[in-house]
Amino acid sequence: MKRSLGIAFGWMLLVLVCFQACGPKQSPKTIYVVRHAEKLLTGEDPMLSVAGSARAEKLNQLMADKGIQHAFSTNYLRCLATLKPLADAQGIDLELYDVKDHDALVEELRKREGNAIVVGHSNTIHHLVNYFLAEGQDSFQELTDLEYDFIFEVELKADGKSAAVRKVYRDFD
Repeated sequence: MKRSLGIAFGWMLLVLVCFQACGPKQSPKTIYVVRHAEKLLTGEDPMLSVAGSARAEKLNQLMADKGIQHAFSTNYLRCLATLKPLADAQGIDLELYDVKDHDALVEELRKREGNAIVVGHSNTIHHLVNYFLAEGQDSFQELTDLEYDFIFEVELKADGKSAAVRKVYRDFD
């Protein structure tokens, strides 16, 4: 009797371990990645232009119902100003990330619960999005200096899989 009880307990423990191992690898969430809005063409760390300020407000409107809980930006005025209207409207803090350390940002995004937005630069955001691509999915290329109209939407699924699409502001739903 004790032996069969021990065997039954062993099987239950094995099943429990299997369920734990086969469980979600990450919490499902959406990460939105955008380039900073249009900037003035002066100085090393320029502010947003009038068009850039309008785009920042548009981003706030587009993200209003997306359940954004985390907002990440590089420490440049144009990025911070792009994200500030949204962060203020959502009542969330702007968190800085190191533009040269995508690994740390990816790790942070994966472990956080809830949806997030990341604002970066034309020559870096494609690298960030490409970190999340599923095997076989075509990688995204660097944006040109004149491209401000794209929103990358990265879906992280509970099973560890992910998908990314590039949308334009006017077609964003």
